[in-house]
Amino acid sequence: MLALDQVKQEIKKELLLDLEEKQVSDSHLYQEIDSALLSRKDLALREKLYLRSAVFDSFRRLDLLSELLDDGTVSEIMINGPKEIFVERKGRMERWQGSFQSEEQLADLIQQIVSRINRAVNTKSPIVDARLEDGSRVHVVLPPIALKGPTVTIRKFPEPITMKKLIQLESLTEEASHFLQSLVRSSYNIFISGGTNSGKTTFLNALSQYIPKEERIITIEDSAELQIQSVENLVSLETRNANAEGEGAVSISDLIKASLRMSPNRIIVGEVRGKECLDMLNAMNTGHDGSISTGHANSSTDMLKRMETMVLQGADLPLPSIRNMIASAIEIMVHLGRTKDHKRRVLEISEVMGIENGEVKLKKLYQYNGKILEKLSDLHNEDKLRSRL
Repeated sequence: MLALDQVKQEIKKELLLDLEEKQVSDSHLYQEIDSALLSRKDLALREKLYLRSAVFDSFRRLDLLSELLDDGTVSEIMINGPKEIFVERKGRMERWQGSFQSEEQLADLIQQIVSRINRAVNTKSPIVDARLEDGSRVHVVLPPIALKGPTVTIRKFPEPITMKKLIQLESLTEEASHFLQSLVRSSYNIFISGGTNSGKTTFLNALSQYIPKEERIITIEDSAELQIQSVENLVSLETRNANAEGEGAVSISDLIKASLRMSPNRIIVGEVRGKECLDMLNAMNTGHDGSISTGHANSSTDMLKRMETMVLQGADLPLPSIRNMIASAIEIMVHLGRTKDHKRRVLEISEVMGIENGEVKLKKLYQYNGKILEKLSDLHNEDKLRSRL
C-alpha cells in the first residue's frame, strides 16, 4: 500500500501543477485523475480504482481519513502524529493500520480543515477548535506543544440522535425521558454536566427536540456542533479567534450579551468553560426561561462548585452572592457518564432546591443504580410544572 500511496502523491503533484488557481468541478477533477491513471500501465484495475478515489479524496475531502469518516462504526479519530492513528469503535479504542506519509501531508490536511471555517492554526496559535461540514468536532494541537507531531482529534456526529434512540441504547428510561420532556416544555433552566466524551452535546441535541416549534432559539458555541432541527426560528452563533494582530476576537461572553438583544425565548450555550458562566447565569436570571447549557464535571455537585470558580474568573463577587445566583438561575441538573460496559448513560437527574447552610442544595430525582436509571423522588414544586405546561 505504501507504493500506491507514493503513486497517489505523484499524481496529486502533477494535477496540482495543471489545475493551479483553477476552479474545477468534481466531474472535471475525476476526468483529470482518469487521464493521469490512463498512462500508468504498471497498475492493475483494482489499484487504479483505489487511486481514483484516494486522489479525489485528497483534493475534495480529508485524504486517507475519508475512509474513517465514512465508517459508521467509528465515533472518534485520534491522530498522534503522522504515523500513529487510533479510532474508537463502540466505546473501545484500537489502532488503525493507516498512516500519513509525512508530517507535511498531515499539516496540509490540518490547514485544509481550519481554512474552511476561516480559522488559523500555526506556531503562534498552536491550538484550535474547528468542525467539518457534517458537524464533526475537530481539535488540533501543533508542535512544539505536541511533541509527537501535529495532533488531531475528530469527534464524529454522523446524525442527530433522538431521545427515542437514547432509550433504545439504554442511556435513560422512557419514564425519565417523559419527565425531561415536561421540564423542557415547561421552560425549566437545565444544565447538563459530564466528563469528556460522556455524550453531553448528543444529549443536548436530543433534548432540544422537546422545545416548542414556535419559539425563537439562539445557540452559542465555540465551534458550532449542535444540530437542532425541531425549531424553525433558530439563530446559531459561533465565537471567533483573534487575527494575526491580536484583534477581532469574539468570545462566548460577547455572544451571550449580543443574544439578549435578539429577542430569544431560550438561549442555549454549547459549553461553559470560564468567565462566560456569569453572563449565562445573568441571562437565565433575566427572563430567558428554558435555557440549556453544558459543562465538564465529575458530578452535579462538582459542576456547581466549578460554576462558582468560573464566575470568580469574571467578577470579584462574594461567594454567597454567586451561590444565590446559581440557585436562582438553574433549576435542573442532568449528569452524564460512561459506565463499565462503555455505554454513555444519564447517571443522575437532580433538582436545585435553593440554598441550605450556605451551600446550593440538590435533591436527586433519578439515579443510575448499576442497571437502570431509577426514580428516587418526585419534583418538589409540581405546581410550578403544571402552571408552565
